[in-house]
Amino acid sequence: MWIQKQLRIGPKSRGFHLITDEVSTQLPELAEIELGTVHLFLQHSSASLSLNENADPSVRRDMERHFLNTVPDDAPYYEHTLEGPDDMTAHIKTVTIGCEVTIPVSEGRMALGVWQGIYLGEHRVAAGGREMIATLHGKSKRANSG
Repeated sequence: MWIQKQLRIGPKSRGFHLITDEVSTQLPELAEIELGTVHLFLQHSSASLSLNENADPSVRRDMERHFLNTVPDDAPYYEHTLEGPDDMTAHIKTVTIGCEVTIPVSEGRMALGVWQGIYLGEHRVAAGGREMIATLHGKSKRANSG
């Protein structure tokens, strides 16, 4: 069984956001999969996807502070600043973190660890919503229902 669909993540402020529920809600097809994977690919070069701590919001705040310190907007050597001082830094953060994750699916749900969630790293100060492609692949529960 293969399913591919476009997901839309609502606009977020700059920072790291837990979007696990927002993704799950848009993928009711997960319930159909007994065993498989879901691949999420973010179609943007100024935001990122990753898996990390899902319980303590201070982790997301610390992540943002780390990247603001490591890749500062006001570095004088950036040439690519046409869309503002966060333009090039957003691209650097995306390359560093990545724009895709693959998660196992087991018994109709994403098999994330107890303390894991899907993060959207929004690296622009004023970004709109984000689109991603979700590709589900796996063994359908119906295959066993004979």
